Amino acid sequence: MNRSALLPILGVVLFGVAVYTLVPSMAPADPMPAGKLVPAIKSVPMEVPTGKMPHSMNEVNLTFAPVVKRIAPAVVNVYSRSVVQAPAMNPFFNDPFFQQFFGASPQMRQRVQQSLGSGVIVRSDGLILTNNHVIQGGQDIVVALADKREFKAKVILADPRTDLAVLKIDTHGEKLPTVEFGDSDKLQVGDLVLAIGDPFGVGQTVTMGIVSALARTEMGANNAQFFIQTDAAINPGNSGGALVTTDGKLAGINSAIFSKTGESIGIGFAIPANLARRVVEGAMSGGVKLPWIGADGQAVTGDLAPALDLNRPQGVLLKSIFPGGPAANAGLKVGDVVLSIDGNEVDDMQSLNYYVSTHKAGDMQQLEVSSGGHKRTVSVRLALPPENPPRDASDIGGRNPLTGARVENLSPAVAIDLQMDMMAKGVVIVSVSPQGYAGNYGFQAGDIVRAVNGQGITSVGQLKHALDAAGGRWNLVIDRGGQRMNLRVDG
Repeated sequence: MNRSALLPILGVVLFGVAVYTLVPSMAPADPMPAGKLVPAIKSVPMEVPTGKMPHSMNEVNLTFAPVVKRIAPAVVNVYSRSVVQAPAMNPFFNDPFFQQFFGASPQMRQRVQQSLGSGVIVRSDGLILTNNHVIQGGQDIVVALADKREFKAKVILADPRTDLAVLKIDTHGEKLPTVEFGDSDKLQVGDLVLAIGDPFGVGQTVTMGIVSALARTEMGANNAQFFIQTDAAINPGNSGGALVTTDGKLAGINSAIFSKTGESIGIGFAIPANLARRVVEGAMSGGVKLPWIGADGQAVTGDLAPALDLNRPQGVLLKSIFPGGPAANAGLKVGDVVLSIDGNEVDDMQSLNYYVSTHKAGDMQQLEVSSGGHKRTVSVRLALPPENPPRDASDIGGRNPLTGARVENLSPAVAIDLQMDMMAKGVVIVSVSPQGYAGNYGFQAGDIVRAVNGQGITSVGQLKHALDAAGGRWNLVIDRGGQRMNLRVDG
């Protein structure tokens, strides 16, 4: 689901974390009116909110140094190198008028592109957690430890859904320092947190802030993302770094900022440690397989609340339930409102999906549900989204408008991967090569092929047969986000 429309002014910038200090206004006070008597005010001792004054230098000199000394060696730099095609700097071939009159195309050359991020060692044998956007597209990935040693890294798992990636370096048997996972569900607004990473490549930096908010979902690109908000500033190079509690436990992976300039304004976001732990577990067991609840819904607004017999806007109104899925098997129905899951309040579908994703298939979760103003507790046994029909993933070749596209049969599992309606059916494009015909014609991941030359398409095999039998003329009907589009190609 594209959320860019929700951010008309401020954008989400994927970076990392640094320091944010709020400076009080230093404007001078209004001058005292001349010739006016000012009553004397009796001086009284200032009350200390904590009820305790420091009585020794040890109490005055409180420091996080012991925590940082233990955690900092487990935070690393991650360098990603890729080779991209870019127009050559030729004033003639790149000139639009030259191209128009002589039909020349811009000359392309290879250019090396590098990105810098951070990472966290989560297992002593060299398993490292970072952001997916740090290593995405990288062909050579290097990890630099805090002691400046460098290792080539192998990508064990890259998961765009959660924006997390797991890397592995060969330590030749050496045990590396690690950061222990904390329970991010126990964080509270106001808790102190430390952010460790490498902003702007200046070197490892430690900053401090507080947890500003929890359960932020509006900034995510998909329904599995759920953020801890902190006032620690996020800057380029900090992505993938550690957000830790003051007892040295991993609270989250620094990921993004809310900004209109690309620089920090003190609104930073981290992916919770509980979700990060599930991704690491998935990397060690063949892939991330997040369970689902088999339902979709929307936030309850102020307009909807009275009609649902709720005294305030809260919860998730279920608007579709997959037959035979976990929600259906638990007796949930369209029109039910899910108020909480395992005691955690939910206000939108993203937060509900997050609390589901931190569990495993087969786990039981307790939902508080309201139906017509009557509340009840429902036990739901989670399951993996079904792949029925099978994906039958295929790359379209030959000479036709879809050459260069990769297609799959739609199922709930495929639909969730692509952030589509779980009820969607048919054949979907999952990726498009920019070098193929499909890329030139503007096809996109998520497009559903509905028909070829008037023949309805319901399977990958049927699509391939219809493309081959077209005889050089293709009339395609495409569904893009519920909008039907037609493309006719002769050739």
